[in-house]
Order: sequence, then C-alpha cells, then structure tokens
Amino acid sequence: MVNEIKSAPVEAHGLGNYQHMRRMVLAVLVVVLFLALLFGQSTFPPETWVHESIEMFGVLLIFLGIVGRLWATLYIGGRKSSEVVTGGPYSITRNPLYVFSTVAAAGVGAQIGSFSGIILFALLCAGAFHIVILREEKFLKEALGAPYQAYLEKVPRFFPKLSLYQEGDTGSFKPRLLLTTLLDGLVFLVALPAFELIDGAQLSGMLPVWFTLP
Repeated sequence: MVNEIKSAPVEAHGLGNYQHMRRMVLAVLVVVLFLALLFGQSTFPPETWVHESIEMFGVLLIFLGIVGRLWATLYIGGRKSSEVVTGGPYSITRNPLYVFSTVAAAGVGAQIGSFSGIILFALLCAGAFHIVILREEKFLKEALGAPYQAYLEKVPRFFPKLSLYQEGDTGSFKPRLLLTTLLDGLVFLVALPAFELIDGAQLSGMLPVWFTLP
C-alpha cells in the first residue's frame, strides 16, 4: 500500500513532463504554421473556385479536429496514467488527441488554398507528435504494465482502425479538462481570420511571398 501511495505522485509527475513536452510541441507547431501562412501563397489565385474550395475543406478539417479532440478528452479525462482507456476513439487508435490535432493542422494548411499545404502541414504535425508518442509509450509501459502492453498489441499507434470500435466507458466527466481541450483547439481557428488578413496584405504587396505551393 505504501508503495502504491508513493508511486501515484511519481507517475503523475512523469506524465506531466510528457504533457509539458506536448504543449511545447504544439506551441512550436503553431509558430511554424503561422510563418508558413505569413509568407506562403498558393499557385491558385484567390477568389478562384479551386482556392476557395480548398479553404472551405480546410475549415471542415479544423472543426473535425476540434470536435475529435473533445471526444477523446471525454474518454481520457485525466485517467491516462492510472488506467488503460480502451473505449470510444481509444478503441481505434492509441493517440486520438494527436490524430485529431493533425487533422486540424491539415485544415490550417488548407487556408493557403493549396493541396500541398494540407499534406505538408499534416506531415509536419504528425512527425512532431511521433517523437512525443514514442516517449509517452515508454513511460506508460512502465506505469501500466501488462494491460497496456496488451493494448499496444491490439490497437494501432496512429492511423485509426474503425473495425475495432467499441463504445466503452467515459469514466467520471471532468468539465475543466474538456474546457481546456476546447481552448487549446480554438488556436487552430485563429488561422481563419488571420489568413484573410495575410492574404490581403500579400496581394497589396505589404507582405513578401517567399514560396508558392500547388
């Protein structure tokens, strides 16, 4: 019993380090994506149907990413270091929060009005998260033991396998965590009005265009 009491704060502290790393990765990604939006431009001229269609598709991806992150938070809700969560989005991928963040990042890339922007932003985000995921898995293997190892062998690390879906249990609902996730996700929406301003500044010559994407 004493060991269990001592291990709880250690595990929480250990996972907290990885969560801090995740926030740092997100912060760096936001800066990189903003710079790409600031100085990049699509080869499809603004106001054309292709450019506008790509942007609207990106808006859908951003909202999908935000809703997906909220869905994942309903299930994980502070239980990540204490038990293996296998229901809802966690039944089809081990890292739904990262998957949906990548989807939202792809939506931000679409605000350039470029197909390449969607792919490049998604790859950049997924690559950065891959490093964090590997470190988290190492910690969780030690913290959760055999049940987590069995979960690793069944559920894919990133790309969802829909045939595995199970409703599962959401545990105790924590509105504070849900609100935090919502606020984090709203960062992606900043790209929508910001890009309209950037687009206008580029067209007027106030901002230089360093590169174009098809």
